[in-house]
Amino acid sequence: MAIPILMYHNVAEVPEGLHPDGRCLYVTPQAFASQMRLLQRAGYRGVSMHEAMPYLRGEKRGRVAAITFDDGYLDNLENAMPVLQRHGFSATCYIVNGCIARYNLWDAANLGVQKPMMNVQQLQAWRAGGMEIGAHTRTHPHLTACSDAELHDEIAIGKSELEGLLGIAVPQFCYPFGDADARVAKVVRDAGYVASPTVRRGRAKRGMDLFMLPRVAIDHADGLAHFAIRTFTPFEDLRARKVA
Repeated sequence: MAIPILMYHNVAEVPEGLHPDGRCLYVTPQAFASQMRLLQRAGYRGVSMHEAMPYLRGEKRGRVAAITFDDGYLDNLENAMPVLQRHGFSATCYIVNGCIARYNLWDAANLGVQKPMMNVQQLQAWRAGGMEIGAHTRTHPHLTACSDAELHDEIAIGKSELEGLLGIAVPQFCYPFGDADARVAKVVRDAGYVASPTVRRGRAKRGMDLFMLPRVAIDHADGLAHFAIRTFTPFEDLRARKVA
């Protein structure tokens, strides 16, 4: 059975002054609540990447949808977590170490908006709320453009740094910008991570490379019907084949 890995960034109203290119990174709190309610009504359980692993490896079967948030925005804690908890769901948030307690340093100038990130205490509250923390590098670079030394710093050293900061193991990783190739994926695997999704379209299936997992990117333009089509049907899988 296909496993949709849903990709979110911001769960908030679109801020004034945001560059139009940034609208795709937003889902309103109302839309997010409707989407999670639909998942539950359709018989799906929203899970973190950690909880999704037995399904991705083929060890379990059932209707699950992995829920992921890239970057570590404060609105994930404030607006998404209460909805997830209401439905008994969990999710994974991928953190950029160098932006903890700061803002989106890698794209704020282009988007025209500084978006607050969770601080350490808020990340701990995310975990205490039943959610998972994953790694998203130290500085959010394009990894395929990095040297071998830079990859080691961003991925392996970044893992140790985040684990030391939070006092937990961090086995999940996510590529910034979805930018990955075989060289990057090997560094991620060798660093001790167990999986990493990309931004390649499609739903995950048993037997797929756990370090090149596709996701369903949910954004501001997705009405509830379109969300359902993309999540519950082969629509994204077929679109991925056309792109390939």
